[in-house]
Amino acid sequence: MDGGTGRSRYVDLLRAGAIVLVVLGHWLITALVRAPDGALAAPELMAAVPWTQWLTLGFQIMPVFFLAGGYAAAGSWNRCRAGGGTAAGWIRGRALRLLLPTAAYLVPTLGGLAIAGACGADPALLGMIGWALAMQFWFLPVYLAISMLTPWLAALHRRWGLGSVAALAAAGAAVGLLVIEVDADWAYRVGLLNYLLVWAVAYQLGFAWRAGGAVARPVFGAALAVGGAAGYAALVGFGPFPVSLVLVSGEEVSNTDPPSLAMLAWLLAQCGLCLLLAPYAERVLNARRGPGRLIAQLGRAGMSLYLWHMVPVLVAGAAFYLTDLAPEPEVGSAAWWAWRPAWVLVLAVLLGALLAALRPVDGLLLRLAGRIRAQARTAGAGRSAVLLAGLAAVGWALARWAVQGLARSGSPDWRVLLAFAIGVVLVGGATGPRPTAAAAEQTVGQPVEQGS
Repeated sequence: MDGGTGRSRYVDLLRAGAIVLVVLGHWLITALVRAPDGALAAPELMAAVPWTQWLTLGFQIMPVFFLAGGYAAAGSWNRCRAGGGTAAGWIRGRALRLLLPTAAYLVPTLGGLAIAGACGADPALLGMIGWALAMQFWFLPVYLAISMLTPWLAALHRRWGLGSVAALAAAGAAVGLLVIEVDADWAYRVGLLNYLLVWAVAYQLGFAWRAGGAVARPVFGAALAVGGAAGYAALVGFGPFPVSLVLVSGEEVSNTDPPSLAMLAWLLAQCGLCLLLAPYAERVLNARRGPGRLIAQLGRAGMSLYLWHMVPVLVAGAAFYLTDLAPEPEVGSAAWWAWRPAWVLVLAVLLGALLAALRPVDGLLLRLAGRIRAQARTAGAGRSAVLLAGLAAVGWALARWAVQGLARSGSPDWRVLLAFAIGVVLVGGATGPRPTAAAAEQTVGQPVEQGS
């Protein structure tokens, strides 16, 4: 823990490391080949080379991000309450930290797709590009929704402690069991609740971690890691669940759409390992200043890193594959894997240059979000309704892009863009005086406590 800021360098490392692993994972599995007609195609590596599905046990790292996110959000919300802030103001500030960089990403990407379509580019190619540019979007509406629930999740933690984690896990397990046992559309739709329930388990565990107590003891982390890993092994070995922790074409059962019992078990295993390592990692990080600076830099660039990391893939694909400069060994062969380090290095250089160019934009967005957050005091149910409507609009738009990409039929869906734009305006404009944070606490019968 950094005594000057109250931040945990280990938590910052978990968040930054999770994003870096997501980026590397996407780059590693991206396979580009030239079709007989000369067009660029992207075969699905994990369907073509099934053993690579085991790699998802390490690269499906989002449980760690939600764990660290819950830890950080607990401290932020506690400080907000201690300073007399409001639930709506806090939610609005957090939402803008996600939405403003996303809007800055969408302007050039959607604009470029629209221009390419108007110039007669192949709709199928644009659809593939639009999908690649939005493949990371699934996370955004989920994290936005769980962040929006933070004041109430925090209140649940103060009332029930680890019982709130257990309740979310039990609910997620029940929904996951329903999806497996009932082969019906309505069961799948109910199963979509697990996008919130399962990921909220890790987020809520972050609250318990920050509070200390049993969760901070290594024995708790060890038990959670071993129990979660054993549960995953049993569910995959004896149940209907696949190994892969990301969506793979052709699977009858998915561990991610919606999050399954196996995903829940592996989530607990990952979180347990993080908790087990926490005391040792904190000591190492606090004893050395160099890693802290690197972690801080990665943290500041985290959103841009996550949003923009597939753009270099498209640039490199056009520069090296469409020009026949890149070697094209058979996907999954030894030669293909031998070229992966060079591929990742090229993408890293391109992304580094892109992030450097975006640095002024990032700084502007941070200042803008800070100014808006500083005046985030809402008043009356009407202002809260405006905020809620805005969050619903952007959540719907982000979910649509996550499912269909940015240009499903070869051109952007401007209705989705309009919903997103209106939502951002509503979220950004929901200002004014508002009652204190006690409102969020009273919904679960927990008195307001000041402090962080």
